[in-house]
Amino acid sequence: MLFDVGRPDAAGRTLSNQASSTTLRRLCAHCAASAAVQMRWIGDHLHAEATLVVDATLGLVVYHSMVSEDTRQSSTAEPARQRFVVCGDGAVARRLVTELADRYGVAVTVVLPSASDHHLPDLADLASEFSVAEGQPEIIMARRLTGEVLDQAGVRDAAAVAFVGLDDVTNVDAAMITRDLAPDARLVVRLFNPVLGEGVATMLGDCAVLSGSEIAAPAFVAATLGDATPTYVRLRDGELLRSVMRSAVDPAGADVVCGLADTTGTEPVVLPVDQDSADLVLVRAYGQPRSDPPRRRPRLLRALGLVFSRNLRLALVGTAAILAAASVLLAYTRGVNLAEAAYLTLLTAMGAAEVESAAPLTEKVTAVVLVATGVALLPTVTALVVDSLVRARLAVAAGGMIEPIDNHVVLVGLGNIGTRVLEELHSVGISVVAVDRTESARGIGVARELGLPVIVGDATRPETLRAASVHTCRALVALTDDDVTNLETALSGRSSHEADRARSAATRPPLRVVLRLFDDGFAERTQRILGINESRSVSSLAAPAFAAAMMGQQVIDTISVGRRVLLVAEFPVGAGSELEGRYCHDVNQPGAVRVIAVRTGRTGQTIWSLPERRPLVRTDRLIVLATRAGLAALLPRTIPSPDAEPLADVAPLRLLAPAPRDGE
Repeated sequence: MLFDVGRPDAAGRTLSNQASSTTLRRLCAHCAASAAVQMRWIGDHLHAEATLVVDATLGLVVYHSMVSEDTRQSSTAEPARQRFVVCGDGAVARRLVTELADRYGVAVTVVLPSASDHHLPDLADLASEFSVAEGQPEIIMARRLTGEVLDQAGVRDAAAVAFVGLDDVTNVDAAMITRDLAPDARLVVRLFNPVLGEGVATMLGDCAVLSGSEIAAPAFVAATLGDATPTYVRLRDGELLRSVMRSAVDPAGADVVCGLADTTGTEPVVLPVDQDSADLVLVRAYGQPRSDPPRRRPRLLRALGLVFSRNLRLALVGTAAILAAASVLLAYTRGVNLAEAAYLTLLTAMGAAEVESAAPLTEKVTAVVLVATGVALLPTVTALVVDSLVRARLAVAAGGMIEPIDNHVVLVGLGNIGTRVLEELHSVGISVVAVDRTESARGIGVARELGLPVIVGDATRPETLRAASVHTCRALVALTDDDVTNLETALSGRSSHEADRARSAATRPPLRVVLRLFDDGFAERTQRILGINESRSVSSLAAPAFAAAMMGQQVIDTISVGRRVLLVAEFPVGAGSELEGRYCHDVNQPGAVRVIAVRTGRTGQTIWSLPERRPLVRTDRLIVLATRAGLAALLPRTIPSPDAEPLADVAPLRLLAPAPRDGE
């Protein structure tokens, strides 16, 4: 491992070769012992031909790829590539860096919050994935995103900067600091809170605010409800599209925009050449996409089952039986009617018995038994009633299961993505039982506000899933951020469901299982070998949208087709670009890009029936469906030319021409 001791730090100081060992000793003494181990780990696992810059003032560790002198000399004459900066850790940041480098071929600087064990394997993977030294990302590790750190990362000269950490406040704060340093840089901020996101986008100017969970949630909902369930895409002007199986479309009344994919084979063929072969199509939808959620009975009525618990019911039945027998006996011995005998029995049981020495022996014994029964049973019944009322009140307040439920969805994991999926399922009228390990999870409060049952417990334990009625549910969705937990939950839930199906006489469909998994290869093998219905990755669904936003493209939504993702994007036709003057069919690329609409600039009209003989002009905006590779290939064709001629004024169109004069 080599340290670039000749490079000045942010404060202008240079670590000389003579003082390098002294400086390193001071750094090791200042840092924790674990930091030294982590630095040695980096040296062992990253490429040997590299330099590692340690900044003691800012707490930075900067990884630079080593380039030979020949490469440096040859590259000085070439124009420098645009650099993009990604700040944040986690799966979305990891995939975003790969997306920018692989799909768009741009230089990337990554700012990680720390050199913890959680981040170091990803750090090594990022450096080893790129075979060309010039394409390797520069990695900076800093505890906080201060102005000095961002300046060291090069945000002043960056084309775009993305903040994709998990904390909304940290992302917003870093975005504001970057805006002060680089007023013209394009900012992409990851936020969960939509209200905060709208304000940040307005305040920071050229800023795109995206939510990874919001982008990925529709794909998980579609996987949960099945392939035949339509998913909706809302465009910027409120136009509504939906992806649906062609067999569910009315040929007479449906407005089919294009074919999305042919899913009849083992792997779906997206954007096929033959549009008629696509069984998954995109159609224009009219009306409201979602139905109102079903009305739930008032909680007081639903809680009656909890109040009358089994123990309370047994005590009440036993007391009633004793009082009834005593009433019949008193009616016989005293010769009174049954109503009067019941009245006397109740008074005696409550301690109001009258002493009659001349009464028959049978009546005396009955009175004694009633008094003893009242003394023993009445406090017991009172305690059981109080206990049942308290339990019912706590169960209602906690939002737990208070009534039998079936044909519902058990949702495990109430983080960002789990909360979004919970809201989506509830909005389409699906009953949901939410499960999370911690009481402080983001979605716990949302579920209780919606009146949905909440189970706080470890979902890998069978008793937790039984409490959520997994044996009667229609689908189990595991959305925690741990792959092992999700897989263990899925297998345990499926086992309980299958065991109940075998015991039950009623015919139930097999349990549908949807998992959140990070690694695509592991997800594919899990789905194929273990028989899991669907597996999705939030980062693989969200990263293409973040990358496209950094490149200046507006990604409206994503459509999940199996394990592939189609992007719905809108972008302008650049002045003097390759697309200006061409036709819509020239933009289409089978399997990669398809134009679905053109939004005209002058009138703001959206044209869905694409004209075959109308050339594209610079005031047009294209709405396209594209794969990630297709969108990356389309980007250079939309870049405006600096030598583009100014737009000529167009004479107004005359609807009625004046009548010709005589002699003309």
